[in-house]
Amino acid sequence: MPSVLFGPALRILPVGLFALSLQRLFFARHPLHDVKLQFVLAVVVAAGVVGGPDRGAVVGFVFGLLYDLSGTTPLGLVALAYGLGGMSAGYVHSRVPEPQWWLAMIFATIGAVIGELTVPLAEQMVDDGGWITARLLEEIPVVAVTAGLMCPALMPVCRWMVGVKRKKWKVITE
Repeated sequence: MPSVLFGPALRILPVGLFALSLQRLFFARHPLHDVKLQFVLAVVVAAGVVGGPDRGAVVGFVFGLLYDLSGTTPLGLVALAYGLGGMSAGYVHSRVPEPQWWLAMIFATIGAVIGELTVPLAEQMVDDGGWITARLLEEIPVVAVTAGLMCPALMPVCRWMVGVKRKKWKVITE
């Protein structure tokens, strides 16, 4: 029981609230090339990269629900998109036997593209506007590349958040 209370389940919420506050207070007010960077999505895909597809999906869903509760989107819409983004980043990363740090950046970029592209598709399904526009095609590369660039800096925090230890290299002696 104590491992559940003090494990990853308890760590996800404060990190999510902190990431959401940075998103709302800093990244929303300081756009890059007229694009609001998605810091919450960057944390989600970094968690997917370090924790795998299952933990990436859970973190994405929880962070997406926090994002939905603080905004005007329908409840669960961003949760679905971020869960899919975290799961896809973790899935692609889990397919490589010994991934390097630069591969983690590429996989986080792929997850961010999927997470950012899923939002307007889900909005179209619930008739809340949104579809693939020229503006969206300008935003996705900027959001995805910045999420990939932020991934190495976010990986230690995400390892702690999802409760994953870093792999240790062992020397084989004969």
